[in-house]
Amino acid sequence: MPNRSADPLFLLVRSLSKSEKRNFKLYSTRNSSNEELKVVQLFDAMDKLSEYDEAAILKKAPGISKLQLSNTKALLYKQILASLRLLDNGADIDIQLHEQLDYARILYKKGLYHQSLKLLDKIKETARSHNQVTIMVQVISLEKKIESLHITRSMQDRADQLTSEADAVNGRLVLMTQLSNLALQLYSWYIKNGHARNERDEIVLQDYFKKHLPKDAAKAAGFYEKLYLFQSYCWYAFIRHDFLMYYRYTQKWVDLFHDQPFMIDIDTANYIKGMHNLLSAHFDLGNYPRFREVLQQFEAFAENKSISASENNRIQAFVYLNIGRINKHFMCGTFREGVQLIPQIEEKLSDYGLYMDRHRVLVFYYKFASLYFGCGQYEQSIDYLNKIINWKTDLRSDLQCYARLLHLIAHYELGNYELLEYLMKSVYRFMLKMENISGVEEEIMRFLRKSLQLSRFQVKEEFQKLLEKLRGLERNKYETRAFLYLDIISWLESKVRNVAVMDVIRERFLKETRSVGEVKG
Repeated sequence: MPNRSADPLFLLVRSLSKSEKRNFKLYSTRNSSNEELKVVQLFDAMDKLSEYDEAAILKKAPGISKLQLSNTKALLYKQILASLRLLDNGADIDIQLHEQLDYARILYKKGLYHQSLKLLDKIKETARSHNQVTIMVQVISLEKKIESLHITRSMQDRADQLTSEADAVNGRLVLMTQLSNLALQLYSWYIKNGHARNERDEIVLQDYFKKHLPKDAAKAAGFYEKLYLFQSYCWYAFIRHDFLMYYRYTQKWVDLFHDQPFMIDIDTANYIKGMHNLLSAHFDLGNYPRFREVLQQFEAFAENKSISASENNRIQAFVYLNIGRINKHFMCGTFREGVQLIPQIEEKLSDYGLYMDRHRVLVFYYKFASLYFGCGQYEQSIDYLNKIINWKTDLRSDLQCYARLLHLIAHYELGNYELLEYLMKSVYRFMLKMENISGVEEEIMRFLRKSLQLSRFQVKEEFQKLLEKLRGLERNKYETRAFLYLDIISWLESKVRNVAVMDVIRERFLKETRSVGEVKG
Protein backbone atom coordinates (compact mmCIF):
# COMPACT_ATOMS: atom_id res chain seq x y z
CA MET A 1 0.00 0.00 0.00
CA PRO A 2 1.35 3.47 -0.88
CA ASN A 3 2.74 5.62 1.90
CA ARG A 4 0.11 8.23 2.79
CA SER A 5 0.68 11.05 5.23
CA ALA A 6 -2.42 12.69 6.65
CA ASP A 7 -0.72 16.08 6.93
CA PRO A 8 -1.61 18.36 3.96
CA LEU A 9 1.36 20.70 4.46
CA PHE A 10 3.84 17.82 4.44
CA LEU A 11 2.33 16.51 1.19
CA LEU A 12 2.65 19.97 -0.35
CA VAL A 13 6.31 20.35 0.69
CA ARG A 14 7.14 16.87 -0.62
CA SER A 15 5.53 17.69 -3.98
CA LEU A 16 7.83 20.66 -4.69
CA SER A 17 10.55 20.49 -7.32
CA LYS A 18 14.03 21.97 -6.75
CA SER A 19 13.16 25.12 -8.70
CA GLU A 20 9.91 25.53 -6.77
CA LYS A 21 11.76 25.19 -3.47
CA ARG A 22 14.30 27.77 -4.56
CA ASN A 23 11.53 30.15 -5.64
CA PHE A 24 9.77 29.72 -2.28
CA LYS A 25 12.96 30.59 -0.40
CA LEU A 26 13.34 33.79 -2.41
CA TYR A 27 9.69 34.67 -1.90
CA SER A 28 9.58 33.93 1.84
CA THR A 29 12.79 35.82 2.71
CA ARG A 30 11.92 39.00 0.82
CA ASN A 31 11.27 40.91 4.09
CA SER A 32 13.00 38.61 6.61
CA SER A 33 10.64 39.33 9.49
CA ASN A 34 10.74 37.11 12.56
CA GLU A 35 7.57 35.25 11.53
CA GLU A 36 8.87 34.63 8.04
CA LEU A 37 12.16 33.25 9.39
CA LYS A 38 10.16 30.77 11.46
CA VAL A 39 8.30 29.76 8.31
CA VAL A 40 11.60 29.04 6.55
CA GLN A 41 12.83 27.02 9.54
CA LEU A 42 9.67 24.93 9.44
CA PHE A 43 10.01 24.45 5.68
CA ASP A 44 13.64 23.28 6.03
CA ALA A 45 12.69 20.89 8.83
CA MET A 46 9.86 19.33 6.83
CA ASP A 47 11.89 19.15 3.65
CA LYS A 48 14.45 16.89 5.35
CA LEU A 49 11.88 14.34 6.54
CA SER A 50 10.74 11.28 4.59
CA GLU A 51 7.64 10.89 6.80
CA TYR A 52 5.67 13.40 8.83
CA ASP A 53 6.94 13.44 12.42
CA GLU A 54 5.92 16.37 14.63
CA ALA A 55 8.49 15.63 17.32
CA ALA A 56 11.30 15.55 14.75
CA ILE A 57 10.07 18.84 13.25
CA LEU A 58 10.14 20.62 16.62
CA LYS A 59 13.65 19.26 17.25
CA LYS A 60 14.91 20.46 13.85
CA ALA A 61 13.24 23.89 14.26
CA PRO A 62 14.03 24.94 17.85
CA GLY A 63 12.80 28.48 17.20
CA ILE A 64 9.22 27.19 16.95
CA SER A 65 7.39 26.12 20.10
CA LYS A 66 4.71 23.44 20.10
CA LEU A 67 2.06 26.13 20.67
CA GLN A 68 3.30 28.09 17.64
CA LEU A 69 3.48 25.09 15.33
CA SER A 70 -0.15 25.13 14.14
CA ASN A 71 -0.14 28.83 13.16
CA THR A 72 3.30 28.58 11.56
CA LYS A 73 2.16 25.61 9.49
CA ALA A 74 -0.89 27.56 8.29
CA LEU A 75 1.32 30.52 7.30
CA LEU A 76 3.81 28.25 5.53
CA TYR A 77 1.03 26.54 3.58
CA LYS A 78 -0.31 29.92 2.42
CA GLN A 79 3.16 31.21 1.46
CA ILE A 80 4.02 28.10 -0.57
CA LEU A 81 0.81 28.45 -2.56
CA ALA A 82 1.47 32.16 -3.09
CA SER A 83 5.00 31.46 -4.37
CA LEU A 84 3.70 28.74 -6.70
CA ARG A 85 1.06 31.09 -8.06
CA LEU A 86 3.71 33.63 -8.97
CA LEU A 87 5.87 30.93 -10.54
CA ASP A 88 3.11 29.37 -12.65
CA ASN A 89 1.04 32.37 -13.68
CA GLY A 90 2.55 32.54 -17.17
CA ALA A 91 1.88 28.91 -18.07
CA ASP A 92 -1.74 28.37 -17.04
CA ILE A 93 -4.46 30.25 -18.94
CA ASP A 94 -6.87 29.84 -16.05
CA ILE A 95 -4.43 31.46 -13.59
CA GLN A 96 -3.65 34.22 -16.09
CA LEU A 97 -7.32 35.07 -16.57
CA HIS A 98 -8.04 35.05 -12.84
CA GLU A 99 -5.08 37.36 -12.27
CA GLN A 100 -6.34 39.75 -14.95
CA LEU A 101 -9.81 39.60 -13.42
CA ASP A 102 -8.32 40.57 -10.05
CA TYR A 103 -6.69 43.58 -11.73
CA ALA A 104 -10.04 44.60 -13.24
CA ARG A 105 -11.64 44.47 -9.79
CA ILE A 106 -8.83 46.62 -8.37
CA LEU A 107 -9.34 49.21 -11.13
CA TYR A 108 -13.06 49.23 -10.43
CA LYS A 109 -12.52 49.83 -6.71
CA LYS A 110 -10.20 52.72 -7.59
CA GLY A 111 -13.08 54.30 -9.54
CA LEU A 112 -11.37 53.73 -12.89
CA TYR A 113 -14.47 52.26 -14.51
CA HIS A 114 -13.48 52.69 -18.16
CA GLN A 115 -10.06 51.07 -17.57
CA SER A 116 -11.76 48.19 -15.77
CA LEU A 117 -14.30 47.71 -18.60
CA LYS A 118 -11.55 47.81 -21.21
CA LEU A 119 -9.57 45.13 -19.39
CA LEU A 120 -12.72 43.03 -18.87
CA ASP A 121 -13.40 43.14 -22.60
CA LYS A 122 -9.91 41.73 -23.30
CA ILE A 123 -10.34 39.06 -20.64
CA LYS A 124 -13.68 38.03 -22.09
CA GLU A 125 -12.26 37.68 -25.60
CA THR A 126 -9.33 35.57 -24.36
CA ALA A 127 -11.66 33.42 -22.26
CA ARG A 128 -13.99 32.88 -25.23
CA SER A 129 -11.17 31.87 -27.57
CA HIS A 130 -9.79 29.43 -24.96
CA ASN A 131 -13.16 27.86 -24.00
CA GLN A 132 -13.02 29.23 -20.43
CA VAL A 133 -16.77 29.60 -19.88
CA THR A 134 -16.71 29.96 -16.09
CA ILE A 135 -14.38 32.98 -16.36
CA MET A 136 -16.78 34.56 -18.86
CA VAL A 137 -19.57 34.31 -16.30
CA GLN A 138 -17.51 36.24 -13.76
CA VAL A 139 -16.44 38.86 -16.31
CA ILE A 140 -19.97 39.53 -17.51
CA SER A 141 -21.17 39.71 -13.90
CA LEU A 142 -18.63 42.46 -13.12
CA GLU A 143 -19.44 44.29 -16.36
CA LYS A 144 -23.14 44.30 -15.46
CA LYS A 145 -22.33 45.58 -11.98
CA ILE A 146 -20.30 48.49 -13.34
CA GLU A 147 -22.89 49.41 -15.97
CA SER A 148 -25.80 49.22 -13.53
CA LEU A 149 -24.17 51.34 -10.80
CA HIS A 150 -22.36 53.94 -12.88
CA ILE A 151 -23.01 56.03 -16.01
CA THR A 152 -20.09 54.98 -18.18
CA ARG A 153 -21.53 55.82 -21.61
CA SER A 154 -19.34 52.98 -22.86
CA MET A 155 -21.60 52.24 -25.85
CA GLN A 156 -25.19 52.22 -27.05
CA ASP A 157 -27.40 49.19 -26.39
CA ARG A 158 -24.91 48.01 -23.76
CA ALA A 159 -27.69 46.59 -21.58
CA ASP A 160 -29.12 44.50 -24.41
CA GLN A 161 -25.68 43.16 -25.35
CA LEU A 162 -24.73 42.20 -21.79
CA THR A 163 -28.13 40.58 -21.20
CA SER A 164 -27.79 38.53 -24.38
CA GLU A 165 -24.23 37.51 -23.53
CA ALA A 166 -25.21 36.55 -19.98
CA ASP A 167 -28.10 34.38 -21.21
CA ALA A 168 -25.89 32.61 -23.76
CA VAL A 169 -23.06 31.95 -21.30
CA ASN A 170 -25.41 30.80 -18.54
CA GLY A 171 -27.11 28.42 -21.00
CA ARG A 172 -23.73 26.92 -21.87
CA LEU A 173 -22.78 26.66 -18.20
CA VAL A 174 -26.02 24.85 -17.33
CA LEU A 175 -25.49 22.32 -20.12
CA MET A 176 -21.84 21.83 -19.13
CA THR A 177 -22.83 21.23 -15.52
CA GLN A 178 -25.52 18.70 -16.41
CA LEU A 179 -23.24 16.76 -18.75
CA SER A 180 -20.21 16.84 -16.43
CA ASN A 181 -22.43 15.61 -13.58
CA LEU A 182 -23.65 12.72 -15.72
CA ALA A 183 -20.12 11.77 -16.79
CA LEU A 184 -18.88 11.91 -13.20
CA GLN A 185 -21.73 9.79 -11.82
CA LEU A 186 -21.25 7.11 -14.48
CA TYR A 187 -17.49 7.00 -13.89
CA SER A 188 -18.10 6.80 -10.14
CA TRP A 189 -20.43 3.82 -10.70
CA TYR A 190 -17.71 2.06 -12.68
CA ILE A 191 -15.01 2.72 -10.08
CA LYS A 192 -17.23 1.23 -7.40
CA ASN A 193 -18.73 -1.71 -9.29
CA GLY A 194 -16.88 -2.29 -12.56
CA HIS A 195 -18.89 -3.47 -15.57
CA ALA A 196 -22.62 -4.19 -15.49
CA ARG A 197 -23.06 -7.53 -13.79
CA ASN A 198 -26.51 -8.48 -15.02
CA GLU A 199 -29.67 -7.26 -16.72
CA ARG A 200 -30.75 -5.44 -13.58
CA ASP A 201 -27.56 -3.35 -13.56
CA GLU A 202 -28.06 -2.48 -17.21
CA ILE A 203 -31.68 -1.42 -16.71
CA VAL A 204 -30.65 0.81 -13.78
CA LEU A 205 -27.89 2.39 -15.91
CA GLN A 206 -30.16 2.92 -18.92
CA ASP A 207 -32.85 4.55 -16.77
CA TYR A 208 -30.29 6.80 -15.06
CA PHE A 209 -28.68 7.78 -18.35
CA LYS A 210 -31.97 8.63 -20.06
CA LYS A 211 -33.22 10.56 -17.06
CA HIS A 212 -30.09 12.70 -16.65
CA LEU A 213 -29.04 13.21 -20.28
CA PRO A 214 -30.10 16.81 -21.07
CA LYS A 215 -32.80 17.10 -23.76
CA ASP A 216 -30.68 19.51 -25.78
CA ALA A 217 -27.44 17.50 -25.36
CA ALA A 218 -27.29 16.78 -29.10
CA LYS A 219 -27.03 20.54 -29.72
CA ALA A 220 -23.82 20.80 -27.68
CA ALA A 221 -21.52 23.09 -29.65
CA GLY A 222 -18.82 24.29 -27.26
CA PHE A 223 -15.62 22.40 -26.49
CA TYR A 224 -16.47 21.37 -22.93
CA GLU A 225 -20.11 20.64 -23.68
CA LYS A 226 -18.94 18.17 -26.34
CA LEU A 227 -16.18 16.77 -24.11
CA TYR A 228 -18.57 15.95 -21.25
CA LEU A 229 -21.13 14.57 -23.69
CA PHE A 230 -18.55 12.22 -25.23
CA GLN A 231 -17.33 11.21 -21.76
CA SER A 232 -20.88 10.40 -20.68
CA TYR A 233 -21.48 8.14 -23.68
CA CYS A 234 -18.00 6.67 -23.24
CA TRP A 235 -18.63 5.47 -19.67
CA TYR A 236 -22.20 4.44 -20.46
CA ALA A 237 -21.00 2.20 -23.29
CA PHE A 238 -17.99 0.84 -21.40
CA ILE A 239 -19.98 -0.20 -18.34
CA ARG A 240 -22.53 -1.98 -20.58
CA HIS A 241 -19.83 -3.90 -22.54
CA ASP A 242 -20.68 -2.03 -25.75
CA PHE A 243 -17.06 -1.73 -26.82
CA LEU A 244 -17.81 -0.52 -30.35
CA MET A 245 -19.76 2.46 -28.97
CA TYR A 246 -17.02 2.91 -26.37
CA TYR A 247 -14.45 3.14 -29.18
CA ARG A 248 -16.53 5.61 -31.21
CA TYR A 249 -16.90 8.03 -28.32
CA THR A 250 -13.32 7.76 -27.10
CA GLN A 251 -12.24 8.57 -30.67
CA LYS A 252 -14.58 11.60 -30.66
CA TRP A 253 -13.07 12.60 -27.30
CA VAL A 254 -9.50 12.55 -28.69
CA ASP A 255 -10.50 14.10 -32.03
CA LEU A 256 -12.04 17.03 -30.15
CA PHE A 257 -8.56 17.91 -28.88
CA HIS A 258 -6.95 17.31 -32.28
CA ASP A 259 -9.47 19.71 -33.85
CA GLN A 260 -8.43 22.40 -31.35
CA PRO A 261 -4.77 21.50 -30.60
CA PHE A 262 -4.22 24.47 -28.27
CA MET A 263 -6.64 22.80 -25.84
CA ILE A 264 -4.14 19.96 -25.32
CA ASP A 265 -1.89 22.36 -23.40
CA ILE A 266 -4.84 23.95 -21.58
CA ASP A 267 -6.47 20.69 -20.44
CA THR A 268 -3.69 18.11 -20.74
CA ALA A 269 -5.16 15.80 -18.11
CA ASN A 270 -8.37 15.24 -20.08
CA TYR A 271 -6.37 14.63 -23.26
CA ILE A 272 -4.23 12.02 -21.46
CA LYS A 273 -7.37 10.31 -20.15
CA GLY A 274 -8.88 10.33 -23.62
CA MET A 275 -5.77 8.69 -25.12
CA HIS A 276 -5.89 6.07 -22.36
CA ASN A 277 -9.53 5.27 -23.11
CA LEU A 278 -8.85 5.08 -26.83
CA LEU A 279 -6.07 2.58 -26.13
CA SER A 280 -8.40 0.61 -23.87
CA ALA A 281 -11.08 0.55 -26.57
CA HIS A 282 -8.68 -0.92 -29.15
CA PHE A 283 -7.47 -3.39 -26.51
CA ASP A 284 -11.01 -4.54 -25.70
CA LEU A 285 -11.83 -4.87 -29.41
CA GLY A 286 -8.59 -6.78 -30.05
CA ASN A 287 -7.55 -4.24 -32.70
CA TYR A 288 -3.78 -4.54 -32.40
CA PRO A 289 -2.70 -2.42 -35.41
CA ARG A 290 -4.64 0.62 -34.17
CA PHE A 291 -3.66 -0.10 -30.57
CA ARG A 292 0.03 -0.05 -31.49
CA GLU A 293 -0.41 3.15 -33.51
CA VAL A 294 -2.17 5.01 -30.67
CA LEU A 295 0.38 3.74 -28.12
CA GLN A 296 3.21 5.13 -30.26
CA GLN A 297 1.40 8.48 -30.49
CA PHE A 298 0.90 8.49 -26.73
CA GLU A 299 4.57 7.66 -26.07
CA ALA A 300 5.64 10.53 -28.35
CA PHE A 301 3.25 12.91 -26.60
CA ALA A 302 4.65 11.90 -23.20
CA GLU A 303 7.82 13.79 -24.15
CA ASN A 304 5.80 16.99 -24.63
CA LYS A 305 6.45 20.01 -22.41
CA SER A 306 2.79 19.85 -21.31
CA ILE A 307 3.72 16.67 -19.43
CA SER A 308 6.98 17.85 -17.88
CA ALA A 309 5.43 21.15 -16.72
CA SER A 310 3.01 19.47 -14.31
CA GLU A 311 3.50 16.80 -11.67
CA ASN A 312 -0.12 15.75 -12.09
CA ASN A 313 0.35 15.29 -15.84
CA ARG A 314 3.58 13.32 -15.30
CA ILE A 315 1.83 10.96 -12.92
CA GLN A 316 -1.18 10.47 -15.19
CA ALA A 317 1.03 9.87 -18.22
CA PHE A 318 3.10 7.35 -16.24
CA VAL A 319 -0.02 5.46 -15.13
CA TYR A 320 -1.78 5.26 -18.47
CA LEU A 321 1.31 4.72 -20.62
CA ASN A 322 2.39 1.76 -18.53
CA ILE A 323 -1.09 0.27 -18.46
CA GLY A 324 -0.97 0.51 -22.25
CA ARG A 325 2.49 -1.08 -22.41
CA ILE A 326 1.39 -3.98 -20.22
CA ASN A 327 -1.77 -4.45 -22.30
CA LYS A 328 0.41 -4.65 -25.40
CA HIS A 329 2.24 -7.63 -23.88
CA PHE A 330 -1.12 -9.26 -23.06
CA MET A 331 -2.18 -8.86 -26.70
CA CYS A 332 1.12 -10.10 -28.14
CA GLY A 333 1.60 -12.95 -25.66
CA THR A 334 5.03 -11.56 -24.70
CA PHE A 335 4.58 -12.08 -20.97
CA ARG A 336 8.26 -12.50 -20.13
CA GLU A 337 9.04 -9.10 -21.65
CA GLY A 338 6.08 -7.68 -19.75
CA VAL A 339 7.39 -8.99 -16.44
CA GLN A 340 10.60 -7.01 -17.02
CA LEU A 341 8.58 -3.79 -16.77
CA ILE A 342 7.39 -4.55 -13.23
CA PRO A 343 10.47 -3.44 -11.20
CA GLN A 344 10.67 0.00 -12.83
CA ILE A 345 6.91 0.52 -12.56
CA GLU A 346 6.99 -0.46 -8.89
CA GLU A 347 9.82 1.99 -8.28
CA LYS A 348 7.71 4.78 -9.73
CA LEU A 349 4.67 3.64 -7.76
CA SER A 350 6.79 4.08 -4.65
CA ASP A 351 8.01 7.51 -5.79
CA TYR A 352 4.45 8.61 -6.50
CA GLY A 353 3.07 6.86 -3.42
CA LEU A 354 1.88 10.10 -1.80
CA TYR A 355 -0.23 10.98 -4.83
CA MET A 356 -1.42 7.71 -6.37
CA ASP A 357 -5.06 6.78 -5.83
CA ARG A 358 -5.75 3.25 -4.62
CA HIS A 359 -7.78 2.35 -7.69
CA ARG A 360 -4.78 2.74 -9.99
CA VAL A 361 -2.51 0.79 -7.65
CA LEU A 362 -5.02 -2.08 -7.55
CA VAL A 363 -5.15 -2.15 -11.35
CA PHE A 364 -1.35 -2.35 -11.57
CA TYR A 365 -1.22 -5.15 -8.98
CA TYR A 366 -3.78 -7.16 -10.93
CA LYS A 367 -1.87 -6.66 -14.17
CA PHE A 368 1.41 -7.66 -12.48
CA ALA A 369 -0.27 -10.81 -11.17
CA SER A 370 -1.63 -11.61 -14.63
CA LEU A 371 1.80 -11.18 -16.24
CA TYR A 372 3.38 -13.55 -13.75
CA PHE A 373 0.51 -16.03 -14.16
CA GLY A 374 0.97 -15.99 -17.94
CA CYS A 375 4.68 -16.81 -17.43
CA GLY A 376 3.83 -19.71 -15.16
CA GLN A 377 5.34 -17.91 -12.14
CA TYR A 378 2.37 -18.62 -9.90
CA GLU A 379 3.94 -17.80 -6.54
CA GLN A 380 4.83 -14.28 -7.68
CA SER A 381 1.33 -13.94 -9.09
CA ILE A 382 -0.15 -14.93 -5.73
CA ASP A 383 1.99 -12.32 -3.94
CA TYR A 384 0.35 -9.50 -5.92
CA LEU A 385 -3.11 -11.03 -5.71
CA ASN A 386 -2.77 -11.17 -1.92
CA LYS A 387 -2.09 -7.42 -1.91
CA ILE A 388 -5.42 -6.86 -3.64
CA ILE A 389 -7.32 -9.37 -1.53
CA ASN A 390 -6.00 -7.90 1.73
CA TRP A 391 -6.98 -4.37 0.69
CA LYS A 392 -10.17 -2.80 2.00
CA THR A 393 -12.97 -3.66 -0.48
CA ASP A 394 -14.58 -0.24 -0.85
CA LEU A 395 -14.06 0.07 -4.61
CA ARG A 396 -13.79 -2.09 -7.74
CA SER A 397 -15.67 -5.04 -6.29
CA ASP A 398 -15.24 -6.76 -9.68
CA LEU A 399 -11.45 -6.51 -9.45
CA GLN A 400 -11.59 -7.92 -5.93
CA CYS A 401 -13.66 -10.87 -7.13
CA TYR A 402 -11.48 -11.77 -10.11
CA ALA A 403 -8.33 -11.38 -8.05
CA ARG A 404 -9.72 -14.07 -5.75
CA LEU A 405 -10.61 -16.31 -8.67
CA LEU A 406 -7.17 -15.96 -10.28
CA HIS A 407 -5.67 -16.55 -6.83
CA LEU A 408 -7.64 -19.80 -6.67
CA ILE A 409 -6.45 -20.94 -10.11
CA ALA A 410 -2.82 -20.08 -9.27
CA HIS A 411 -2.99 -22.30 -6.17
CA TYR A 412 -4.52 -25.03 -8.35
CA GLU A 413 -1.54 -24.77 -10.71
CA LEU A 414 0.85 -25.05 -7.74
CA GLY A 415 -0.94 -28.19 -6.58
CA ASN A 416 -2.02 -26.71 -3.24
CA TYR A 417 -5.09 -28.95 -3.18
CA GLU A 418 -5.48 -29.02 0.60
CA LEU A 419 -5.85 -25.24 0.57
CA LEU A 420 -8.20 -25.19 -2.41
CA GLU A 421 -11.30 -26.52 -0.69
CA TYR A 422 -11.18 -23.77 1.93
CA LEU A 423 -10.36 -21.09 -0.67
CA MET A 424 -13.20 -22.16 -2.96
CA LYS A 425 -15.77 -21.75 -0.19
CA SER A 426 -14.32 -18.37 0.75
CA VAL A 427 -14.23 -17.11 -2.85
CA TYR A 428 -17.75 -18.36 -3.59
CA ARG A 429 -19.16 -16.61 -0.49
CA PHE A 430 -17.35 -13.39 -1.40
CA MET A 431 -18.62 -13.40 -4.98
CA LEU A 432 -22.17 -14.07 -3.86
CA LYS A 433 -21.94 -11.22 -1.38
CA MET A 434 -20.68 -8.88 -4.11
CA GLU A 435 -23.39 -10.17 -6.51
CA ASN A 436 -20.56 -10.94 -8.88
CA ILE A 437 -21.03 -14.59 -9.76
CA SER A 438 -22.01 -15.46 -13.33
CA GLY A 439 -22.16 -18.57 -15.49
CA VAL A 440 -18.42 -18.49 -16.19
CA GLU A 441 -17.49 -18.30 -12.52
CA GLU A 442 -19.99 -21.04 -11.64
CA GLU A 443 -18.51 -23.36 -14.27
CA ILE A 444 -14.92 -22.68 -13.12
CA MET A 445 -15.76 -23.33 -9.46
CA ARG A 446 -17.66 -26.49 -10.36
CA PHE A 447 -14.71 -27.75 -12.40
CA LEU A 448 -12.17 -27.04 -9.65
CA ARG A 449 -14.25 -28.86 -7.04
CA LYS A 450 -14.70 -31.86 -9.31
CA SER A 451 -11.08 -31.98 -10.52
CA LEU A 452 -9.76 -32.66 -7.01
CA GLN A 453 -11.30 -36.12 -7.16
CA LEU A 454 -10.17 -37.06 -10.69
CA SER A 455 -7.12 -38.69 -12.24
CA ARG A 456 -4.81 -36.76 -14.56
CA PHE A 457 -6.42 -38.35 -17.66
CA GLN A 458 -9.94 -37.59 -16.42
CA VAL A 459 -8.95 -34.02 -15.57
CA LYS A 460 -7.78 -33.44 -19.14
CA GLU A 461 -11.17 -34.56 -20.43
CA GLU A 462 -12.87 -32.16 -17.99
CA PHE A 463 -10.64 -29.34 -19.19
CA GLN A 464 -11.85 -30.00 -22.74
CA LYS A 465 -15.49 -30.05 -21.63
CA LEU A 466 -15.09 -26.80 -19.70
CA LEU A 467 -13.38 -25.18 -22.69
CA GLU A 468 -16.33 -26.05 -24.93
CA LYS A 469 -18.84 -24.76 -22.36
CA LEU A 470 -17.07 -21.46 -21.89
CA ARG A 471 -16.63 -20.91 -25.63
CA GLY A 472 -20.40 -21.16 -25.79
CA LEU A 473 -20.65 -18.34 -23.23
CA GLU A 474 -18.19 -15.96 -24.94
CA ARG A 475 -20.92 -14.20 -26.92
CA ASN A 476 -23.21 -13.79 -23.90
CA LYS A 477 -23.23 -10.08 -23.06
CA TYR A 478 -23.30 -10.57 -19.31
CA GLU A 479 -20.49 -13.13 -19.38
CA THR A 480 -18.10 -10.78 -21.21
CA ARG A 481 -16.80 -9.37 -17.96
CA ALA A 482 -15.18 -12.63 -16.89
CA PHE A 483 -13.24 -12.94 -20.16
CA LEU A 484 -12.01 -9.34 -19.82
CA TYR A 485 -10.42 -10.02 -16.45
CA LEU A 486 -9.38 -13.64 -16.96
CA ASP A 487 -8.20 -15.05 -20.28
CA ILE A 488 -9.73 -18.29 -19.13
CA ILE A 489 -10.05 -19.64 -22.69
CA SER A 490 -6.29 -19.42 -23.26
CA TRP A 491 -5.63 -21.06 -19.90
CA LEU A 492 -7.94 -23.96 -20.73
CA GLU A 493 -6.37 -24.37 -24.19
CA SER A 494 -2.94 -24.47 -22.54
CA LYS A 495 -4.10 -27.26 -20.21
CA VAL A 496 -5.66 -29.28 -23.02
CA ARG A 497 -2.56 -28.89 -25.23
CA ASN A 498 -0.09 -29.10 -22.32
CA VAL A 499 1.72 -25.88 -23.28
CA ALA A 500 2.25 -22.52 -21.53
CA VAL A 501 -0.55 -19.94 -21.51
CA MET A 502 1.70 -17.32 -23.09
CA ASP A 503 2.53 -19.70 -25.96
CA VAL A 504 -1.18 -20.15 -26.74
CA ILE A 505 -1.73 -16.37 -26.80
CA ARG A 506 1.44 -15.75 -28.80
CA GLU A 507 0.48 -18.31 -31.46
CA ARG A 508 -2.98 -16.80 -31.80
CA PHE A 509 -1.53 -13.28 -32.03
CA LEU A 510 0.95 -14.22 -34.75
CA LYS A 511 -1.74 -15.99 -36.75
CA GLU A 512 -4.07 -12.99 -36.56
CA THR A 513 -1.42 -10.38 -37.39
CA ARG A 514 -0.02 -12.36 -40.32
CA SER A 515 -3.52 -12.71 -41.76
CA VAL A 516 -3.77 -8.92 -42.04
CA GLY A 517 -0.14 -8.39 -43.09
CA GLU A 518 0.98 -6.97 -39.72
CA VAL A 519 4.54 -7.18 -38.45
CA LYS A 520 4.62 -9.45 -35.43
CA GLY A 521 5.04 -8.03 -31.92
